[in-house]
Amino acid sequence: MMRARIRAGDPAAFRELFGEHAQAIYRHAVRATGDWSAAEDVVSLTFLEAWRLRGRLDPEGDGLAPWLFGIATNVLRNTSRAARRHRAALSRLPAGAEVPDFADEIAGRADDAARIGAAHAALARLGDTDREIIMLCVWAGLDYASTAEALGIPVGTVRSRLSRARTRLRELSATLQEESR
Repeated sequence: MMRARIRAGDPAAFRELFGEHAQAIYRHAVRATGDWSAAEDVVSLTFLEAWRLRGRLDPEGDGLAPWLFGIATNVLRNTSRAARRHRAALSRLPAGAEVPDFADEIAGRADDAARIGAAHAALARLGDTDREIIMLCVWAGLDYASTAEALGIPVGTVRSRLSRARTRLRELSATLQEESR
């Protein structure tokens, strides 16, 4: 009766099957792999395959444990084969090829993002012309003459406004840092 229900795709029957046999399959997988996490994967794959192959289940027979253990054995073979292939692929990599640690780079990017955010906040408090001069001279790296040409103002004006804007920016940055604490 249970076999017929499983073959028919009855979810309640499959839940019952899982409840009765999952622990036994798990213990078998732990013994075979020596790894609890891998054993959990084997159990999941075993019952997934059992669901997929339910139509092939012989309607006659006693108990379902042999059928499940057969599926589990095949899953263990496949996972073992995949692990061997993975190790073989890794062994073909050039010697000394190390994966760099990106933690410092990511932390640096986060710091950069915070600094850029603080700079934008301080720049937002400057006047339009001062902000444009800072962005062109400091961020874009234009010289005084190029900045003057870009903004259509005299070079002397660029110099004086840049000096004033830098002073104001330092004051704003200090104020913003104090506010953020």
